[in-house]
Amino acid sequence: MAKGGVKKAAAAAARAAANRLMADNRQARHQYEILETLETGIELVGTEVKSIRNGKANLRDGFCLIRNGELQLHNVHISPHSHASAYFNHDPLRTRKLLAHRREIDKLRGQLDKKGLALIPLNIHLKGSWIKITIGVGKGRKLHDKRAADKEKQSKKEVRSAMAKYQ
Repeated sequence: MAKGGVKKAAAAAARAAANRLMADNRQARHQYEILETLETGIELVGTEVKSIRNGKANLRDGFCLIRNGELQLHNVHISPHSHASAYFNHDPLRTRKLLAHRREIDKLRGQLDKKGLALIPLNIHLKGSWIKITIGVGKGRKLHDKRAADKEKQSKKEVRSAMAKYQ
C-alpha cells in the first residue's frame, strides 16, 4: 500500500511541475478589469522556448491585436538565449502569432469592437510540454477604480487576519 501512495504523490508532483507558471503580468490585473480570459498556444522558435523555460520573458508592455484574421502578440520581450550564437538567436520583440480557433477569434473581435476594451497577455505557462499564453479581454481602470479595488483588497485582508486570530 505504501508504494501506491508514493507513486500517486510522485505523479501529482510531476503534474504540478508540468503545469507551472513561466511569466506573469501582475500589473495587467491592476491596470485593467479582466472580463474574460482565453488560453491560446503561441508560435515560437527554438531559442524562444529555451528562454521562456529559463524564465526570461517579460509580459509587462505586451498587447494583442487581431490582424488579417490572426491573433498577434506584440511588444512581449523574450530575451535571447544565452548559449546560442547571434545567427541562430531570435529578435526579442518580434511579433508572435497566437494559436486559437476561428470562432474564438471572431468572438474576441466582437468584444473588442466595444469601446475601451483591449486584449492583454496575462501569463505564460506550461501545460504538459506545451507553452501556453493566457490572454484577457480587459477594460482599462480609472484611478478611482484602482483605489476602490485596493481598498476592497485591504478590507478582505483585514477580515481574513481577524478570522485567523480568533480560530
